[in-house]
This record gives sequence, structure tokens and C-alpha cells, in this order.
Amino acid sequence: MRRKRRNFAPGFKAKVAIEAIKEEKTLAELAQKYELHPNQISEWKKQLLEHADSVFGSSQNDKRHDDGRIKDMEAKIGQQALEIDFLSKVLGR
Repeated sequence: MRRKRRNFAPGFKAKVAIEAIKEEKTLAELAQKYELHPNQISEWKKQLLEHADSVFGSSQNDKRHDDGRIKDMEAKIGQQALEIDFLSKVLGR
């Protein structure tokens, strides 16, 4: 009989991944402790390491970048509106 698929809370995943990063216990020991497959722990560890930079404020830099892009887009829209207005007057529409 197959075991029902389990869902784990993000906090639990983080806890296990952090323990794996510390390397105080082997993956096999952690897997036995938490009743997980070692590959699952490796995957969570990999995900944590890949996304760790987002924890330390990259969102603030992203916001500044987005603000600059929004201003550029608004300027282009304004320019296009002026051009459309000018063309409609020239063409008499």
C-alpha cells in the first residue's frame, strides 16, 4: 500500500534545509530523524541556497528598478499621446 503524499509547511522545510547546511549531521541521519528521503532534503537545501539573496533586501533594489522602468514607460506613453494628438490635428481627424 502506498503512503499518502505529504505536504510540508515552509517553516519545516527551512528548518530541515538549515540543518543540512550546517552539516552537523549527515543527510542519512537527517532523513531518518525527519522520516524523509535524503534527496528531498538535498532539494530543499538547494532551493534555500538559490533563493537566500531574496531574504536580504533585494526586493528594495527591485522596487527602485521597477520605479525607474515605470517612469520611463509613463514618459513614452506621454510622448506617444502627444504624437497622436499632433497627427490627428495635422490629418484633421
